[in-house]
Amino acid sequence: MMNHCPVCGQRSIGKVGTGQYFCWDCCVEFTVKDNGIKVFDVQADGSLLLADDYVLEQPVILNQEGVT
Repeated sequence: MMNHCPVCGQRSIGKVGTGQYFCWDCCVEFTVKDNGIKVFDVQADGSLLLADDYVLEQPVILNQEGVT
């Protein structure tokens, strides 16, 4: 389970679904899978748009469970 946001580094995240999280500080949703982390911008209508322009706050090391 993630305990911090990979974008802003804050700890105010919530679990949305299996491997899916939302950061209340920078208002992004992100998924954690075996092949890494994907960050999404939440649109006004609630849809998600893949955001490839974010720089992750710190490297995230994935283990067999997904995250360390």
